[in-house]
Amino acid sequence: MSLADKIFLDNCRQILDKGVWDTDFDVRPRWDDGTPAHTIKLFGVVNRYDLREEFPIQTIRKINFKAALDEILWIWQKKSNRIEDLNSHIWDEWADENGTIGKAYGYQLGVKHQYKEGMFDQVDRVLYDLKHNPQSRRIMTNIFVHQDLHEMALYPCAYSMTFNVSGNVLNGILNQRSQDMLTANGWNVCQYAALLSMIARATGFIPGELVHVIADAHIYDRHVPLVEKLFERENEILPAPKLVIEEGMDDFYAFNTENVYLDGYKSLKGVGKIPVAI
Repeated sequence: MSLADKIFLDNCRQILDKGVWDTDFDVRPRWDDGTPAHTIKLFGVVNRYDLREEFPIQTIRKINFKAALDEILWIWQKKSNRIEDLNSHIWDEWADENGTIGKAYGYQLGVKHQYKEGMFDQVDRVLYDLKHNPQSRRIMTNIFVHQDLHEMALYPCAYSMTFNVSGNVLNGILNQRSQDMLTANGWNVCQYAALLSMIARATGFIPGELVHVIADAHIYDRHVPLVEKLFERENEILPAPKLVIEEGMDDFYAFNTENVYLDGYKSLKGVGKIPVAI
């Protein structure tokens, strides 16, 4: 079993054993039939993934890594909020009449800000600091921008990355306000592990630890039987794959789903259609 599998299953077991249900409250999310989508949650989950040991992607079910990578590049590289710039349909439910998700995610990373060295957007500032001032303790991004929340189709879930250099190793902390564990955890972990690896390559460092901080880690009521199916796979061991970034690629804006890929990824079958609360 990969480390990502073990951490995910341990998290889910702790949520179901020690979590708190919100069934006594009126909740915003709804299933497609209009029924309230209730959750059982655990507060303040912190997971650590050392990318020098293995790449953290689940093998107990298939994760579409190519689509996950395409989305993180859509946000961080294209800095786009237009769904036509994305090669999957995962954001279609939140698109407005103009085909955008509003001032969310990639839009915020593309906004330029004034620094003493000049104008930078948040991504370019991270790249600049890692190349010119890597010992800085101020290398971070934040897309939870309060004055723009009313123009976002969905408030950002994964909202902040902090980068920190130790010697020749680049580490990162992903802060997430909310995590739908079954639908999104495996997706987000491999996305940001790949992002950390790409930024490390682009700035001359070795990718180290990804620390994932989740304020509200939850499982939806209709997801519980599917999570229980995954518990039955604990003894079905498959090795973690290797993340490959092709040699000679060191320009962050040149990475794509062809020159960044997984080698040796094997997984068990899916657990069936996962309903998504809106």
